[in-house]
Amino acid sequence: MDIGDSYNPQIFYYTPMSKKNTVLFTLGLTSFLVPYMGSSLNLALPEIAKAFSLDVKQLGWINSGFLIATAVFQVPFAKIADLIGRRKVFLYGVALFGIASVACAFAWNFASLIVFRAFAGLGGAMVFGTNLAILSATYEQHERGRAMGILSSVVYMALAIGPFFGGILTHYLGWESVFYIPGAILIVQAFCIPFLINREWIEHKGKSFDKIGALIYGLALFCLIFGFSELPLTKGVCFSVAGILLLIFFYNYEKEKEEPVFQVRLFRSNKVFTLASLATFFSYAATMAVSFMISLYLQVVRGFDARIAGLVLISSAVVQSVVALYAGRLADKFEASKIAMLGMGLNAVGLLGLLFTGTQSPIYAIVAMLLFLGVGFGLFSSPNTKVIMGSVDKEHISQASATVGTMRLTGQAFSMGIAMMSVSLFVGGSQITPEKFENFMQSWKLTFAICAVLCIVGTYASSVNSIFIPHAQNRAKKEKKT
Repeated sequence: MDIGDSYNPQIFYYTPMSKKNTVLFTLGLTSFLVPYMGSSLNLALPEIAKAFSLDVKQLGWINSGFLIATAVFQVPFAKIADLIGRRKVFLYGVALFGIASVACAFAWNFASLIVFRAFAGLGGAMVFGTNLAILSATYEQHERGRAMGILSSVVYMALAIGPFFGGILTHYLGWESVFYIPGAILIVQAFCIPFLINREWIEHKGKSFDKIGALIYGLALFCLIFGFSELPLTKGVCFSVAGILLLIFFYNYEKEKEEPVFQVRLFRSNKVFTLASLATFFSYAATMAVSFMISLYLQVVRGFDARIAGLVLISSAVVQSVVALYAGRLADKFEASKIAMLGMGLNAVGLLGLLFTGTQSPIYAIVAMLLFLGVGFGLFSSPNTKVIMGSVDKEHISQASATVGTMRLTGQAFSMGIAMMSVSLFVGGSQITPEKFENFMQSWKLTFAICAVLCIVGTYASSVNSIFIPHAQNRAKKEKKT
Protein backbone atom coordinates (compact mmCIF):
# COMPACT_ATOMS: atom_id res chain seq x y z
CA MET A 1 0.00 0.00 0.00
CA ASP A 2 1.27 3.47 -0.88
CA ILE A 3 2.50 5.68 1.93
CA GLY A 4 0.59 8.75 0.83
CA ASP A 5 -0.61 11.71 2.79
CA SER A 6 -4.05 10.14 3.18
CA TYR A 7 -4.98 8.73 6.55
CA ASN A 8 -5.33 4.97 6.60
CA PRO A 9 -7.07 3.81 9.80
CA GLN A 10 -5.60 0.31 9.59
CA ILE A 11 -8.13 -1.10 7.14
CA PHE A 12 -6.41 -4.45 7.64
CA TYR A 13 -6.58 -6.28 10.98
CA TYR A 14 -4.75 -9.13 12.58
CA THR A 15 -6.51 -12.25 13.76
CA PRO A 16 -5.46 -12.76 17.39
CA MET A 17 -2.47 -15.12 17.42
CA SER A 18 -2.53 -15.83 21.12
CA LYS A 19 -4.86 -15.08 23.99
CA LYS A 20 -5.29 -11.34 24.01
CA ASN A 21 -5.42 -10.93 27.76
CA THR A 22 -2.28 -13.00 28.25
CA VAL A 23 -0.35 -10.93 25.73
CA LEU A 24 -1.67 -7.71 27.26
CA PHE A 25 -0.68 -8.88 30.75
CA THR A 26 2.85 -9.72 29.56
CA LEU A 27 3.32 -6.39 27.80
CA GLY A 28 1.68 -4.61 30.72
CA LEU A 29 4.05 -6.10 33.30
CA THR A 30 7.08 -4.81 31.38
CA SER A 31 5.34 -1.49 30.74
CA PHE A 32 4.85 -1.24 34.50
CA LEU A 33 8.30 -2.25 35.74
CA VAL A 34 10.40 -0.10 33.39
CA PRO A 35 8.77 3.28 34.23
CA TYR A 36 8.41 2.17 37.86
CA MET A 37 12.16 1.91 38.10
CA GLY A 38 12.61 5.32 36.50
CA SER A 39 10.12 7.08 38.78
CA SER A 40 11.33 5.38 41.96
CA LEU A 41 14.92 6.17 40.98
CA ASN A 42 14.18 9.90 41.19
CA LEU A 43 13.57 9.48 44.93
CA ALA A 44 16.83 7.58 45.34
CA LEU A 45 18.98 10.19 43.58
CA PRO A 46 19.95 12.14 46.72
CA GLU A 47 21.13 8.90 48.40
CA ILE A 48 23.06 7.89 45.28
CA ALA A 49 24.63 11.35 45.25
CA LYS A 50 25.83 10.83 48.83
CA ALA A 51 27.11 7.30 48.09
CA PHE A 52 29.23 8.38 45.11
CA SER A 53 29.75 12.11 45.93
CA LEU A 54 27.94 13.33 42.82
CA ASP A 55 26.82 16.80 41.80
CA VAL A 56 23.47 17.60 40.15
CA LYS A 57 24.76 17.30 36.60
CA GLN A 58 26.25 13.86 37.26
CA LEU A 59 22.95 12.76 38.80
CA GLY A 60 21.21 13.70 35.57
CA TRP A 61 23.39 11.24 33.68
CA ILE A 62 21.94 8.31 35.63
CA ASN A 63 18.71 8.91 33.71
CA SER A 64 20.26 10.32 30.55
CA GLY A 65 22.64 7.37 30.05
CA PHE A 66 19.67 5.00 30.03
CA LEU A 67 17.63 7.24 27.72
CA ILE A 68 20.43 7.71 25.19
CA ALA A 69 21.08 3.97 24.88
CA THR A 70 17.38 3.21 24.50
CA ALA A 71 16.79 5.96 21.93
CA VAL A 72 19.86 5.13 19.83
CA PHE A 73 19.10 1.41 19.46
CA GLN A 74 15.30 1.38 19.33
CA VAL A 75 14.82 1.85 15.58
CA PRO A 76 17.59 -0.65 14.61
CA PHE A 77 16.13 -3.29 16.94
CA ALA A 78 12.65 -2.72 15.50
CA LYS A 79 14.10 -3.56 12.08
CA ILE A 80 15.94 -6.58 13.49
CA ALA A 81 12.67 -7.73 15.07
CA ASP A 82 11.04 -7.77 11.63
CA LEU A 83 13.90 -9.94 10.38
CA ILE A 84 14.21 -12.49 13.19
CA GLY A 85 10.97 -12.14 15.17
CA ARG A 86 9.32 -9.57 17.44
CA ARG A 87 8.74 -11.98 20.32
CA LYS A 88 12.37 -13.10 20.29
CA VAL A 89 13.71 -9.54 20.43
CA PHE A 90 11.17 -8.63 23.13
CA LEU A 91 12.22 -11.63 25.24
CA TYR A 92 15.94 -10.85 24.94
CA GLY A 93 15.22 -7.22 25.80
CA VAL A 94 13.33 -8.11 28.98
CA ALA A 95 16.13 -10.44 30.07
CA LEU A 96 18.89 -7.91 29.38
CA PHE A 97 17.02 -5.12 31.12
CA GLY A 98 16.49 -7.29 34.19
CA ILE A 99 20.10 -8.47 34.43
CA ALA A 100 21.54 -4.98 33.89
CA SER A 101 19.19 -3.51 36.50
CA VAL A 102 20.27 -6.03 39.13
CA ALA A 103 23.88 -5.22 38.22
CA CYS A 104 23.21 -1.53 38.94
CA ALA A 105 22.59 -2.44 42.58
CA PHE A 106 26.16 -3.76 42.76
CA ALA A 107 27.80 -0.75 41.09
CA TRP A 108 31.04 0.15 42.87
CA ASN A 109 31.41 3.68 41.47
CA PHE A 110 29.68 6.26 39.29
CA ALA A 111 31.21 4.96 36.03
CA SER A 112 30.07 1.37 36.61
CA LEU A 113 26.57 2.57 37.44
CA ILE A 114 26.35 4.48 34.14
CA VAL A 115 27.64 1.47 32.18
CA PHE A 116 25.03 -0.84 33.71
CA ARG A 117 22.31 1.76 33.09
CA ALA A 118 23.41 1.92 29.45
CA PHE A 119 23.04 -1.87 29.12
CA ALA A 120 19.61 -1.56 30.71
CA GLY A 121 18.84 1.03 28.04
CA LEU A 122 19.91 -1.43 25.37
CA GLY A 123 17.40 -3.92 26.76
CA GLY A 124 14.81 -1.15 26.91
CA ALA A 125 15.37 -0.45 23.20
CA MET A 126 14.57 -4.08 22.39
CA VAL A 127 11.41 -3.94 24.50
CA PHE A 128 10.08 -0.58 23.31
CA GLY A 129 10.90 -1.34 19.70
CA THR A 130 8.53 -4.31 19.72
CA ASN A 131 5.84 -3.94 22.41
CA LEU A 132 3.38 -1.77 20.48
CA ALA A 133 3.92 -3.82 17.32
CA ILE A 134 3.03 -7.01 19.24
CA LEU A 135 0.00 -5.28 20.74
CA SER A 136 -1.17 -4.05 17.32
CA ALA A 137 -0.69 -7.55 15.89
CA THR A 138 -2.87 -8.99 18.63
CA TYR A 139 -5.77 -6.53 18.74
CA GLU A 140 -7.99 -5.41 15.88
CA GLN A 141 -8.30 -1.71 15.02
CA HIS A 142 -11.51 -1.08 16.93
CA GLU A 143 -9.99 -2.65 20.09
CA ARG A 144 -6.59 -0.99 20.07
CA GLY A 145 -7.61 2.23 21.73
CA ARG A 146 -8.81 0.33 24.79
CA ALA A 147 -5.71 -1.89 24.84
CA MET A 148 -3.37 1.07 24.44
CA GLY A 149 -5.32 2.91 27.11
CA ILE A 150 -4.74 0.02 29.50
CA LEU A 151 -1.00 0.03 28.73
CA SER A 152 -0.83 3.80 29.23
CA SER A 153 -2.77 3.45 32.47
CA VAL A 154 -0.33 0.79 33.65
CA VAL A 155 2.60 3.10 32.85
CA TYR A 156 1.08 5.96 34.82
CA MET A 157 0.19 3.61 37.65
CA ALA A 158 3.87 2.69 37.80
CA LEU A 159 4.76 6.37 37.83
CA ALA A 160 2.31 6.80 40.72
CA ILE A 161 3.51 3.85 42.77
CA GLY A 162 7.19 4.38 41.95
CA PRO A 163 7.81 7.55 43.99
CA PHE A 164 5.93 6.18 47.00
CA PHE A 165 7.63 2.79 47.13
CA GLY A 166 10.89 4.25 45.88
CA GLY A 167 10.93 6.57 48.88
CA ILE A 168 10.00 3.77 51.28
CA LEU A 169 12.54 1.30 49.87
CA THR A 170 15.31 3.91 49.75
CA HIS A 171 14.61 4.87 53.35
CA TYR A 172 14.59 1.33 54.75
CA LEU A 173 16.58 -0.84 52.29
CA GLY A 174 18.86 1.65 50.57
CA TRP A 175 18.99 2.96 47.01
CA GLU A 176 20.13 -0.44 45.69
CA SER A 177 16.64 -1.88 46.23
CA VAL A 178 15.26 0.43 43.54
CA PHE A 179 17.25 -1.61 41.00
CA TYR A 180 17.39 -5.21 42.19
CA ILE A 181 13.70 -5.75 43.06
CA PRO A 182 12.17 -4.91 39.64
CA GLY A 183 15.24 -6.37 37.93
CA ALA A 184 14.68 -9.76 39.56
CA ILE A 185 11.01 -9.75 38.53
CA LEU A 186 11.97 -9.02 34.92
CA ILE A 187 14.42 -11.92 34.87
CA VAL A 188 11.65 -14.26 36.02
CA GLN A 189 9.31 -12.78 33.40
CA ALA A 190 11.84 -13.48 30.65
CA PHE A 191 11.68 -17.20 31.43
CA CYS A 192 7.85 -17.09 31.22
CA ILE A 193 7.48 -15.16 27.94
CA PRO A 194 7.68 -18.23 25.62
CA PHE A 195 4.65 -19.64 27.45
CA LEU A 196 2.73 -16.36 27.69
CA ILE A 197 3.24 -15.23 24.09
CA ASN A 198 3.10 -18.39 21.99
CA ARG A 199 3.22 -16.82 18.54
CA GLU A 200 6.04 -15.20 16.58
CA TRP A 201 5.80 -12.35 14.04
CA ILE A 202 8.41 -12.07 11.27
CA GLU A 203 7.54 -9.53 8.56
CA HIS A 204 10.77 -9.32 6.53
CA LYS A 205 12.35 -12.75 6.83
CA GLY A 206 15.39 -13.21 4.61
CA LYS A 207 15.88 -9.51 3.88
CA SER A 208 19.11 -7.66 4.64
CA PHE A 209 19.86 -5.36 7.54
CA ASP A 210 21.19 -1.89 6.74
CA LYS A 211 24.24 -1.80 9.03
CA ILE A 212 25.62 1.48 7.66
CA GLY A 213 22.26 3.20 8.03
CA ALA A 214 21.96 1.92 11.60
CA LEU A 215 25.45 3.23 12.42
CA ILE A 216 24.71 6.68 10.97
CA TYR A 217 21.39 6.82 12.82
CA GLY A 218 22.99 5.80 16.12
CA LEU A 219 25.78 8.38 15.82
CA ALA A 220 23.30 11.09 14.88
CA LEU A 221 21.00 10.42 17.81
CA PHE A 222 23.90 10.09 20.27
CA CYS A 223 25.41 13.40 19.17
CA LEU A 224 22.03 15.11 19.33
CA ILE A 225 21.05 13.87 22.79
CA PHE A 226 24.56 14.24 24.25
CA GLY A 227 24.73 17.71 22.80
CA PHE A 228 21.43 18.65 24.43
CA SER A 229 22.75 17.51 27.80
CA GLU A 230 25.91 19.64 27.49
CA LEU A 231 24.28 22.91 26.45
CA PRO A 232 25.17 25.77 26.69
CA LEU A 233 28.83 24.65 26.66
CA THR A 234 30.70 24.83 23.37
CA LYS A 235 30.94 21.05 23.09
CA GLY A 236 27.17 20.87 23.61
CA VAL A 237 26.59 23.19 20.66
CA CYS A 238 29.08 21.28 18.50
CA PHE A 239 27.56 17.87 19.26
CA SER A 240 24.02 19.19 18.71
CA VAL A 241 24.93 20.66 15.32
CA ALA A 242 26.76 17.45 14.37
CA GLY A 243 23.69 15.43 15.34
CA ILE A 244 21.39 17.56 13.18
CA LEU A 245 23.76 17.31 10.19
CA LEU A 246 24.05 13.54 10.61
CA LEU A 247 20.24 13.21 10.73
CA ILE A 248 19.97 15.16 7.47
CA PHE A 249 22.61 12.90 5.93
CA PHE A 250 20.79 9.83 7.29
CA TYR A 251 17.54 10.98 5.70
CA ASN A 252 19.12 11.42 2.28
CA TYR A 253 21.00 8.12 2.58
CA GLU A 254 17.97 6.09 3.65
CA LYS A 255 15.53 7.38 1.04
CA GLU A 256 17.66 5.76 -1.67
CA LYS A 257 17.92 2.35 0.03
CA GLU A 258 15.71 -0.57 -0.95
CA GLU A 259 15.89 -2.05 2.57
CA PRO A 260 16.49 0.94 4.87
CA VAL A 261 16.87 0.56 8.61
CA PHE A 262 14.07 3.12 8.83
CA GLN A 263 11.54 3.97 6.14
CA VAL A 264 12.01 7.76 6.02
CA ARG A 265 9.20 8.05 3.49
CA LEU A 266 6.88 7.69 6.47
CA PHE A 267 7.95 11.17 7.55
CA ARG A 268 8.22 12.59 4.04
CA SER A 269 4.75 11.74 2.75
CA ASN A 270 2.57 10.59 5.67
CA LYS A 271 1.41 13.83 7.28
CA VAL A 272 -0.65 12.16 9.99
CA PHE A 273 2.27 10.00 11.10
CA THR A 274 4.68 12.94 11.04
CA LEU A 275 2.51 15.34 13.04
CA ALA A 276 1.50 12.74 15.64
CA SER A 277 5.14 11.68 16.07
CA LEU A 278 6.21 15.28 16.58
CA ALA A 279 3.41 15.72 19.11
CA THR A 280 4.80 12.71 21.00
CA PHE A 281 8.26 14.28 21.06
CA PHE A 282 7.00 17.63 22.33
CA SER A 283 4.82 16.02 24.98
CA TYR A 284 7.61 13.95 26.50
CA ALA A 285 10.12 16.77 26.13
CA ALA A 286 8.01 18.49 28.79
CA THR A 287 7.56 15.37 30.95
CA MET A 288 10.88 14.12 32.25
CA ALA A 289 12.00 17.46 33.68
CA VAL A 290 8.90 17.72 35.88
CA SER A 291 9.66 14.80 38.22
CA PHE A 292 13.42 15.51 38.18
CA MET A 293 13.09 19.18 39.12
CA ILE A 294 10.27 18.71 41.62
CA SER A 295 12.12 15.85 43.33
CA LEU A 296 15.17 18.10 43.83
CA TYR A 297 12.97 21.00 44.91
CA LEU A 298 11.12 18.99 47.56
CA GLN A 299 14.12 17.17 49.00
CA VAL A 300 16.88 19.76 48.67
CA VAL A 301 15.17 23.16 48.76
CA ARG A 302 12.24 22.31 51.03
CA GLY A 303 14.05 19.65 53.10
CA PHE A 304 11.44 16.87 52.90
CA ASP A 305 12.61 13.28 53.11
CA ALA A 306 12.12 10.80 50.26
CA ARG A 307 8.86 9.46 51.70
CA ILE A 308 7.10 12.84 51.76
CA ALA A 309 8.47 13.78 48.35
CA GLY A 310 7.12 10.51 46.99
CA LEU A 311 3.65 11.23 48.34
CA VAL A 312 3.63 14.62 46.59
CA LEU A 313 4.83 13.24 43.26
CA ILE A 314 2.35 10.38 43.37
CA SER A 315 -0.61 12.73 42.88
CA SER A 316 0.01 13.43 39.18
CA ALA A 317 0.62 9.83 38.22
CA VAL A 318 -2.52 8.57 40.00
CA VAL A 319 -4.65 10.97 37.96
CA GLN A 320 -2.77 10.04 34.77
CA SER A 321 -3.47 6.36 35.36
CA VAL A 322 -7.22 6.85 35.78
CA VAL A 323 -7.61 9.35 32.92
CA ALA A 324 -5.48 7.29 30.48
CA LEU A 325 -7.67 4.24 31.03
CA TYR A 326 -10.76 6.14 29.89
CA ALA A 327 -8.93 8.17 27.23
CA GLY A 328 -8.10 4.99 25.34
CA ARG A 329 -11.76 3.97 25.30
CA LEU A 330 -12.80 7.45 24.19
CA ALA A 331 -10.28 7.19 21.33
CA ASP A 332 -12.19 4.12 20.04
CA LYS A 333 -15.43 6.13 19.95
CA PHE A 334 -14.35 9.67 19.07
CA GLU A 335 -11.59 11.31 17.08
CA ALA A 336 -8.35 10.43 18.85
CA SER A 337 -6.38 13.46 17.62
CA LYS A 338 -8.83 15.91 19.23
CA ILE A 339 -8.55 14.13 22.59
CA ALA A 340 -4.75 14.27 22.30
CA MET A 341 -4.90 17.97 21.43
CA LEU A 342 -6.96 18.71 24.55
CA GLY A 343 -4.47 16.82 26.73
CA MET A 344 -1.50 18.68 25.29
CA GLY A 345 -3.20 22.02 25.85
CA LEU A 346 -3.86 21.18 29.51
CA ASN A 347 -0.18 20.26 29.91
CA ALA A 348 0.85 23.71 28.70
CA VAL A 349 -1.44 25.41 31.23
CA GLY A 350 -0.14 23.24 34.08
CA LEU A 351 3.49 23.94 33.25
CA LEU A 352 2.83 27.67 33.08
CA GLY A 353 1.34 27.41 36.57
CA LEU A 354 4.58 25.95 37.94
CA LEU A 355 6.42 29.12 36.86
CA PHE A 356 4.90 30.95 39.83
CA THR A 357 6.35 28.54 42.41
CA GLY A 358 8.80 29.96 44.97
CA THR A 359 10.97 28.57 47.77
CA GLN A 360 8.09 28.93 50.25
CA SER A 361 5.12 28.14 48.04
CA PRO A 362 2.42 26.02 49.72
CA ILE A 363 2.72 22.36 48.87
CA TYR A 364 -0.97 22.14 47.98
CA ALA A 365 -0.35 24.58 45.11
CA ILE A 366 2.31 22.24 43.66
CA VAL A 367 0.00 19.25 44.12
CA ALA A 368 -2.77 21.16 42.30
CA MET A 369 -0.50 21.76 39.30
CA LEU A 370 0.61 18.12 39.34
CA LEU A 371 -3.04 17.01 39.28
CA PHE A 372 -3.68 19.34 36.36
CA LEU A 373 -0.69 17.87 34.50
CA GLY A 374 -1.94 14.38 35.31
CA VAL A 375 -5.19 15.00 33.43
CA GLY A 376 -3.31 16.43 30.45
CA PHE A 377 -0.77 13.62 30.19
CA GLY A 378 -3.50 11.01 30.65
CA LEU A 379 -5.63 12.44 27.83
CA PHE A 380 -2.73 12.71 25.40
CA SER A 381 -0.79 9.46 25.43
CA SER A 382 -2.97 6.57 24.26
CA PRO A 383 -5.11 8.57 21.75
CA ASN A 384 -2.00 9.99 20.09
CA THR A 385 -0.37 6.55 20.00
CA LYS A 386 -3.48 5.15 18.34
CA VAL A 387 -3.23 7.87 15.67
CA ILE A 388 0.39 6.89 14.95
CA MET A 389 -0.19 3.14 14.83
CA GLY A 390 -3.33 3.61 12.72
CA SER A 391 -1.61 5.76 10.11
CA VAL A 392 0.73 3.07 8.68
CA ASP A 393 0.22 -0.22 6.92
CA LYS A 394 1.17 -3.69 8.14
CA GLU A 395 4.75 -3.80 6.91
CA HIS A 396 5.69 -0.60 8.75
CA ILE A 397 4.00 -1.31 12.07
CA SER A 398 7.25 -2.23 13.86
CA GLN A 399 8.87 1.00 12.68
CA ALA A 400 5.84 2.93 13.89
CA SER A 401 6.18 1.23 17.28
CA ALA A 402 9.87 2.12 17.42
CA THR A 403 9.11 5.68 16.36
CA VAL A 404 6.69 6.11 19.26
CA GLY A 405 9.35 4.89 21.68
CA THR A 406 12.16 6.86 20.06
CA MET A 407 10.18 10.09 20.09
CA ARG A 408 9.22 9.46 23.69
CA LEU A 409 12.75 8.74 24.87
CA THR A 410 14.41 11.39 22.72
CA GLY A 411 11.88 13.85 24.11
CA GLN A 412 12.65 12.74 27.65
CA ALA A 413 16.39 13.01 27.04
CA PHE A 414 15.84 16.46 25.52
CA SER A 415 13.81 17.39 28.59
CA MET A 416 16.64 16.24 30.88
CA GLY A 417 19.01 18.27 28.71
CA ILE A 418 16.85 21.35 29.28
CA ALA A 419 16.82 20.77 33.04
CA MET A 420 20.56 20.10 33.23
CA MET A 421 21.33 23.13 31.05
CA SER A 422 19.16 25.35 33.25
CA VAL A 423 20.79 24.09 36.45
CA SER A 424 24.26 24.56 34.95
CA LEU A 425 23.45 28.15 33.94
CA PHE A 426 22.23 29.25 37.38
CA VAL A 427 23.76 26.81 39.89
CA GLY A 428 26.93 25.67 38.13
CA GLY A 429 28.56 22.29 38.65
CA SER A 430 28.44 22.36 42.45
CA GLN A 431 25.85 20.92 44.80
CA ILE A 432 22.70 22.91 45.68
CA THR A 433 23.39 24.60 49.00
CA PRO A 434 21.05 27.02 50.87
CA GLU A 435 22.98 29.94 49.39
CA LYS A 436 22.04 28.74 45.92
CA PHE A 437 18.33 28.04 46.49
CA GLU A 438 17.29 31.20 44.65
CA ASN A 439 19.62 30.28 41.78
CA PHE A 440 17.97 26.87 41.61
CA MET A 441 14.54 28.51 41.44
CA GLN A 442 15.73 30.55 38.46
CA SER A 443 16.69 27.32 36.72
CA TRP A 444 13.27 25.95 37.74
CA LYS A 445 11.47 28.84 36.02
CA LEU A 446 13.56 28.58 32.86
CA THR A 447 13.01 24.83 32.63
CA PHE A 448 9.25 25.00 32.92
CA ALA A 449 8.98 28.02 30.62
CA ILE A 450 10.74 26.09 27.85
CA CYS A 451 8.63 23.00 28.53
CA ALA A 452 5.43 25.06 28.34
CA VAL A 453 6.45 26.44 24.95
CA LEU A 454 7.13 22.91 23.70
CA CYS A 455 3.63 21.86 24.82
CA ILE A 456 2.11 24.78 22.93
CA VAL A 457 3.93 23.69 19.76
CA GLY A 458 2.75 20.11 20.34
CA THR A 459 -0.82 21.34 20.77
CA TYR A 460 -0.56 22.98 17.35
CA ALA A 461 0.67 19.73 15.77
CA SER A 462 -2.27 17.80 17.27
CA SER A 463 -4.72 20.50 16.17
CA VAL A 464 -3.54 20.23 12.56
CA ASN A 465 -4.08 16.46 12.69
CA SER A 466 -7.57 16.96 14.14
CA ILE A 467 -8.42 18.99 11.03
CA PHE A 468 -6.50 16.87 8.53
CA ILE A 469 -7.62 13.36 9.51
CA PRO A 470 -11.40 13.77 8.94
CA HIS A 471 -10.71 15.42 5.58
CA ALA A 472 -8.40 12.56 4.57
CA GLN A 473 -10.88 9.95 5.76
CA ASN A 474 -13.69 11.49 3.70
CA ARG A 475 -11.42 11.62 0.66
CA ALA A 476 -10.47 7.97 1.14
CA LYS A 477 -14.15 6.98 1.29
CA LYS A 478 -14.90 8.86 -1.93
CA GLU A 479 -11.93 7.21 -3.67
CA LYS A 480 -13.10 3.80 -2.49
CA LYS A 481 -16.59 4.39 -3.93
CA THR A 482 -15.18 5.38 -7.30
